Amino acid sequence: MAGDTRQRTARRLSARPDADLAGFREVQRLSYECAEAVAAQLRPGVTEREAARMQREWLRERGVRDWFHLPFAWFGDRTAFANFRIPLQFFPTNRKLEPGMPFILDMAPVYKGYSADIGYSGSLGLNPVQDRLMADLQAHRVLILEQVREGRSLREIYENVERLMTRQGYANRHRAYPFGVIAHKIDRVKERRWSPTAFGFGTQSLKGLASDVLHGHREGWSPLWSPYHFSDHPPQPGLWAVEPHLGFRGTGAKFEEILVVTDSRDPEESAFWLDDDLPHVRRWAEEKAA
Repeated sequence: MAGDTRQRTARRLSARPDADLAGFREVQRLSYECAEAVAAQLRPGVTEREAARMQREWLRERGVRDWFHLPFAWFGDRTAFANFRIPLQFFPTNRKLEPGMPFILDMAPVYKGYSADIGYSGSLGLNPVQDRLMADLQAHRVLILEQVREGRSLREIYENVERLMTRQGYANRHRAYPFGVIAHKIDRVKERRWSPTAFGFGTQSLKGLASDVLHGHREGWSPLWSPYHFSDHPPQPGLWAVEPHLGFRGTGAKFEEILVVTDSRDPEESAFWLDDDLPHVRRWAEEKAA
């Protein structure tokens, strides 16, 4: 029954009437499987660059040939984007992983023409601060979905997420991303045997995003979910990669996953998370059951 509902909902995605949610779910699950596999292999002394390469190789071995962006890895205070000022600082470095150090793995592969963008937070051994951050992120997942279903603007939801972070005692670290985005639209990408990248991003995906920016500008909407005036509208129907990112004293944590937005008048079908069987969601369920 739930599957039938999702299929009907997919057909109502006015921005993508032919959207195949199963394809997007498959690549998102593949990405999280990669993150868990790489996280299990991390050891003291592994660098961010090596961790990023491990993600690339794992995904390429399973058929990934294109990317929205190449994999990232951030260790230690770089998980909180400490002192990040320019885009080049996001790229993997020779920072080495140490016991107890937090890490974030972030990847955005294109698989069978479907794209995803995920973020996975963990630590090498115990890290109570990051554990608390991850636990507190659950409230953000709930808030975002509720307010999208209420028809609030992207800008208003962004501000309310930031207020929740402040009440929790955290800093908003997605403010450090280009344009301060908490999310961006994703879409199908034409399959090719090999696709070039530029500045770490797949050129096909960049072209698609640029096209959405131009198209949205003419119609009064944006594919970038930011705190600025160009995001002062409800989310367009389609698929959004959403990534609330918390920071606290040099430790950062986030999740990133696909939110489906439709033009349905039914609140439950107007927006929903594409998949509830993801590592952070399972983690919250286990903590609740404990």
